Amino acid sequence: MPFADELSVALTAARAAADLIRQRAATFNRADARTKTRHDLVTDVDEASQALILGHLREAFPDDAILAEEGGDDGVAPLRVGRRWIVDPLDGTTNFAHGVPPYAVSIALEEAGEIVVGVVHEVTSDEVFSATRGGGLAVDGEPAEVSDTVDLDHALLSTGFPFRDYSYAEGYLQTFETLMRATRGIRRHGSAAMDLAWTAAGRFDGFFEGGLAPWDVAAGVLLVREAGGTVTGLDGAAHPVFSGGLVASPPALHPVLLDACRPLAESFGRR
Repeated sequence: MPFADELSVALTAARAAADLIRQRAATFNRADARTKTRHDLVTDVDEASQALILGHLREAFPDDAILAEEGGDDGVAPLRVGRRWIVDPLDGTTNFAHGVPPYAVSIALEEAGEIVVGVVHEVTSDEVFSATRGGGLAVDGEPAEVSDTVDLDHALLSTGFPFRDYSYAEGYLQTFETLMRATRGIRRHGSAAMDLAWTAAGRFDGFFEGGLAPWDVAAGVLLVREAGGTVTGLDGAAHPVFSGGLVASPPALHPVLLDACRPLAESFGRR
């Protein structure tokens, strides 16, 4: 299987990090969380998890670049050539700090601008979502696919609310109201990595959000695509990892979901 070695290392690193986070959660005091920017937290657990993951990756693939949430070797732009690991050591830090699941480890490998390996390990359930390019989605080692939902009336969606940058809030709220009225419901869990993983596994029928960083979504984008789903930027762009916002769903739902997200896309584009 292509990228089998890379997937194995990513799975091992993610499991080790998840074990560390789980152990530290038992005694963590939310007062120890620090603010990076308004409403955006970081903890020593994020930093310890990242150090552990990067140790695994650098030992196995010393020539690969790294882009990680808490600082890495590279900048935030797609690669033209070469390989880079994109790491979120603890996606859902605010959830973690408050003792509220989900929160996850997310590890992806980018090769010449394409995501070719993705692992999302949910810490509290110990559930693992993984994929390689062309290899399909696995959930705890078993194949899985996006849902077969074909209309919004039967859809359950996930999203993330603006929490740092409110300049696109008006467009977001217009989109939210449209989809609130058109679907079975909308959930907000506080981890884009898990929203994408659960969409890939067919639990959610779609996901939309703006204000996302590459480490939030790189692994999840591959999971959805390998599960048979469609992922684009809010504006329909085919390469959404570095676009700042995205829409993910089964193929049949994607055009109507993307259309409903137009106010968000327009507002986000003007920010």
